[in-house]
Amino acid sequence: MGAPSKNDIAAGQIRSVTYLGMGVNIALSALKVLIGLSVASLALVADGIHSLSDLVTDIAVLLGAHLAARKPDRTHPYGHGRMETFSAVVVALILITVGCAMIYYATMAIARNECSMPHWAMLGVALVSIISKETLYQTTKRTAVRSHSTALYANAWHHRSDALSSVAVLIGYVLLRLGFAHGDQLAALVVGLMIVLAGVKVIGDALRELTEGAVDPKTVDRIKEVINADEEIRQWHRLRTRSVGREVLLDVHILVDPALNVAAAHEISERLERTLDAEISRPVNIIVHIEPDLPAFRK
Repeated sequence: MGAPSKNDIAAGQIRSVTYLGMGVNIALSALKVLIGLSVASLALVADGIHSLSDLVTDIAVLLGAHLAARKPDRTHPYGHGRMETFSAVVVALILITVGCAMIYYATMAIARNECSMPHWAMLGVALVSIISKETLYQTTKRTAVRSHSTALYANAWHHRSDALSSVAVLIGYVLLRLGFAHGDQLAALVVGLMIVLAGVKVIGDALRELTEGAVDPKTVDRIKEVINADEEIRQWHRLRTRSVGREVLLDVHILVDPALNVAAAHEISERLERTLDAEISRPVNIIVHIEPDLPAFRK
């Protein structure tokens, strides 16, 4: 059995950190909702429902990663990487829905002049949530960056939004202590807005990939460095890149010594492909077009 591919390693990392998130979300959701109901805190109950909604996004990430990991077939010769991008859109839409719901219920509570009373339990739960969800955000984000997973990055932001909502609960508690009767509802309203903005950002990133946007500038610069480092490549042009899920698709035209035979020119192409695959952290699908280094082909 050969060594696992970059896609296999990334899929395993995505599953591990997502399962961890699911466990934390279940525990926090139960804690927040039960205590929120017992002390009549709208912000805390909304925060608990938000934690529960994270389970839906966790499932979306797992499903997207599973579908994206399928091997290329006759109907999808470039693989199924776009499935992970679609799962990122699903996560973002859930974020926006949750944020809008929080804004609506907080606004209605203010309109009905509902007031909450401060309770020490609100402070304790909020602090536990902030610490656990911010830690989970940092862990998930690092894995998302390593695996170049758009869906996992969206889910990391879902964890961060949960931490932010707990910060708002904490602020609401302080405002209630200071005598501002609607501090709890105002905090929930602000959190809802932050969550909506996070969802919009994630959708923007996903749509950029779906519309064939180039890969990030850092990866493009590294690709150029690798090509320039090969002394047998005299010139190159028409470098194009795009993302399909975690995979980078790129094609480039290289100019080589016109006196080389086909086998030697092909070896340069193969060497470039191997080097790019080794130097780029993401899985790379490369097409190299070889041209003779003649005036007519120079750009």
